Amino acid sequence: MTRRTTVKKIKLSAVAAAVSLLVANGASAANTWTEARGDAMGGTGVAAAHYGSGVLLNPALLAKAQPEDDVTVILPTVGAQISDKDNLADQIDDISDRINYYEDVIDNFGPEDLLNLNGSLQQFQNAAGELADQLQTLNGKVATARAGAGIAVSIPNDVLSVAFVAKGYAHARLSSWVDPDDISYLRGIQNSDIRAGAVALDASINGSERITNNLRSTGFGRAAIVSDYGVAFAKQFDIGDVPVSFGVTPKLQKTWLYNYTVPIYLYKSSEWNSTRYRNDDTGFNVDAGLAADFGENWTVAVSGQNLISRDIDTKVVNGYKDTYEIKPLVTAGVAWNTENITLTADGDLTETKGFKSEEDSQYAGVGAEVRPLSWLALRAGYRADIKGNDNDVFTAGVGFAPFNRVHLDLTGLVGEKETWGAGAQLSVTF
Repeated sequence: MTRRTTVKKIKLSAVAAAVSLLVANGASAANTWTEARGDAMGGTGVAAAHYGSGVLLNPALLAKAQPEDDVTVILPTVGAQISDKDNLADQIDDISDRINYYEDVIDNFGPEDLLNLNGSLQQFQNAAGELADQLQTLNGKVATARAGAGIAVSIPNDVLSVAFVAKGYAHARLSSWVDPDDISYLRGIQNSDIRAGAVALDASINGSERITNNLRSTGFGRAAIVSDYGVAFAKQFDIGDVPVSFGVTPKLQKTWLYNYTVPIYLYKSSEWNSTRYRNDDTGFNVDAGLAADFGENWTVAVSGQNLISRDIDTKVVNGYKDTYEIKPLVTAGVAWNTENITLTADGDLTETKGFKSEEDSQYAGVGAEVRPLSWLALRAGYRADIKGNDNDVFTAGVGFAPFNRVHLDLTGLVGEKETWGAGAQLSVTF
């Protein structure tokens, strides 16, 4: 692949990095799980999820199955979210086009063009000036994408409920840094006929790479994939007149980290998953949760994901490295249920961690579900980052449950500054 085709749209490559890497390694939400019903209700579910999907976000809910409930299999749940609040995709794509034009001018440049101030030399100077303008507006902008997937088999039992789960989440972040010397170099070409002629003639003889090799602006790509493989155990006890459920999920945790740090003019989305930029780590972790029912309608719950902290360094690439932080994520939730309506709210009690180079977030969400028919559910919600480092989103979804055996849940979200996402979940009850 040539330089002229290396820089892809950041919006598409962010999705590719998060989704394709997730699929390639066998593993959307802002949290460490994807569950389509809760994602449609503002990313909630710590208190409101069904027993069959509770293992994904709060293992205590596994013990809330009713005597008539059977084995539930989720195969699978998937979701993805992308945010390009600075229109970085379009700007990088414009720079790619400008580099193409820049090199085309050089490839067609000859000694006879040195005195043609209204021809090729002027085109070269104009291209340098336009590229400098674009780089100035690009510096420090960011695009992100998340994806998640999971499968689970939940087996309710009066003595001890058990579930087997495999889930994963991926997070990709693309950012840019523009070297001020690049701007000065390009402005020098733009504003000096002598300078422009010398640079153009040298590049036409020795190759257009002579110019882009002098440009140091850098694209930073970071991606993390965390896959969990665990067995959950849950039991319900009565404390006074309050049924209290407790659940725990010991799990094997596999992490892949990607540090794709290259000159912005050499960016290739196809190289994100190259072993040159990847390292991995395997460890042990645990999730746990509590849920208590107050009366017939209220449930209060708390979930702890990744209770064992782990810091994992990326590879050092072109002098850069980062650290991915896996820290306990504690979320509290409350749900009010009737036969036809569920209202729920969740709030993180701890910060959501990621790469050290990123700002932390802390989420809160509210949602509702209305069930006008026994086989149909309509959902909506809202999720916000109370730290203001991620975009707030509105969520919505629909659920179908023919014969109450096959369940299909669909969700979508949209937020400010070009944030959008979608998810789906298929489950079968035997």
